[in-house]
Amino acid sequence: MTTKIPRRTFLKTGTALTFGLIACCSVKNSFDMIIKNGLILDGTGSPPERKDIGIIRDKIAVIDTLNEVTADEIIDAANLIVAPGFIDIHTHTDIELIVNYRGESKIRQGVTTEVSGNCGSSPFPLNDADYQEYDKQVFEQYGFHPTWRNIDQFLAVLEKQKIGINYATLTGHGDLRSFVIGRNDVPATPEQLGKMQAILADTIQNGSFGLSTGLEYAPGSYASTEELIALCQIVAQYGAIHASHIRNEDDRLEEAVEEALKISEVTGASLEIAHLKACNRANWPKIEKVLARIHQASEQGIAVTADRYPYIAYGTGLSAFLPLWARQGNTNDIIARLTNPKDLPEIEKYASGRGERIGGWDRVQISSCSKPENKNLEGKSILDAANERNLAPFEFIRQLLIDEKLQPGIVGFAMGEENLKKVLSDPLVMIGSDGRAVAPYDKTGTGKPHPRFYGTFPRVLGKYCRDEKYFDLATAIQKMTSMPAQKLGLKQRGQIARDYFADLVIFDRDKIIDQATFINPHQYPIGIEYVIVNGQITIKKGMHTNVAAGKVLRKEI
Repeated sequence: MTTKIPRRTFLKTGTALTFGLIACCSVKNSFDMIIKNGLILDGTGSPPERKDIGIIRDKIAVIDTLNEVTADEIIDAANLIVAPGFIDIHTHTDIELIVNYRGESKIRQGVTTEVSGNCGSSPFPLNDADYQEYDKQVFEQYGFHPTWRNIDQFLAVLEKQKIGINYATLTGHGDLRSFVIGRNDVPATPEQLGKMQAILADTIQNGSFGLSTGLEYAPGSYASTEELIALCQIVAQYGAIHASHIRNEDDRLEEAVEEALKISEVTGASLEIAHLKACNRANWPKIEKVLARIHQASEQGIAVTADRYPYIAYGTGLSAFLPLWARQGNTNDIIARLTNPKDLPEIEKYASGRGERIGGWDRVQISSCSKPENKNLEGKSILDAANERNLAPFEFIRQLLIDEKLQPGIVGFAMGEENLKKVLSDPLVMIGSDGRAVAPYDKTGTGKPHPRFYGTFPRVLGKYCRDEKYFDLATAIQKMTSMPAQKLGLKQRGQIARDYFADLVIFDRDKIIDQATFINPHQYPIGIEYVIVNGQITIKKGMHTNVAAGKVLRKEI
């Protein structure tokens, strides 16, 4: 329960308070909040310890037994776990926090910090052509016009509005490349490469935590290894990270991992391999070799880690089933190829091959459409949807991409459960949702998105930790807290420790579990009682308090 106790504000001085408690002073001290009787997992992987936590303003002041002290709020955490707020190291949240500051689907999982700008995509930098297309998409989807072009302007918008969770971002290589070179498959000239390096350095100086690459997506896929090495030299110079959606996650998985490791070996840049997986059954045996290679690189001094979400399906856009050459240019350029009879045979051959390798079009589910007349397709497989419209699968895909202006989302069931467990339990792998902060009740909550948007962290804690025992609870919490904090260089976050920011999650170990499914994804998890962001209760007994205590986090250089 939460009990209101009068405050003695004249004693609220951090140094004097801490000294008094350490000295076992009998004077009653005053806190903004005390969390009592909880079993603390501090995020380091250490065993749990039953202690109380005293919070002053936005920081943890004391971790001790606090019996004879007062506070504005006392939370009784008996029979509950108290952990650091979860840090989602791989997300795609950005404009969603402008639409809805609460960050509902994430804060209700216990996520207190989002790390966005992944897979080569960030809402900056924007040149005139890219801004025009981005502005149109945002207005059509959310009804407002973006007012930013660069990272500083974007983060200023978030700060002015105020947000319910902490927010950090990377710089998307695809948008950086588009800003300087455009969206076509051409090599960077020395002058263009120098400009990209300068802009990347500027974004890091203004708060970006590094560079993300999306090497399966246009236009990032058009970059050579040499271009990426040149950019990662800037990353290394600032002690930032390179988070890479590697060039291939199926037939050429091993080669793609080698490329990423080579870039780090040459530059010294810290590498985060995004959503590590082996797609399509024929490639499942590769995962053990890949994990062994990553560990070998780590032992040789390469700063490499990875992240993964706890599901066997990936989520992406339907346009990913087009060959890379067909994805050059803007939306109109791509649609023109989908209507050109000369291009279609090669496009169909590529798309059909993708369908065969995943195991058939019944393994690809449509997750989102924008037009009302296509909403009935959401949740259906491409095979079933194509049959309903009396179309061959490729013709259905082609028509839907044109009709929806390339925007449909899909979910592909390409991974194996045993591989997933091996990856999740690996000591170099942390937890990342690859999702967005959305809500069932507003414009962010459309379609049938991947359930990872709502369920990633409770699913790991409930299914894979508690029920299937692939790792202990202390290890699971470490993968969600101190590991990502250390990777990013986040100061005073990711642990329960004195003088750390009071980002905390209080949950019932026996009840915590995800409820989101692929057919009905807009469901919050259960078992999370409280979430505290920067010392303020944001989730209380499973309900949002409408507090906006999140901060924009910038890399310190």
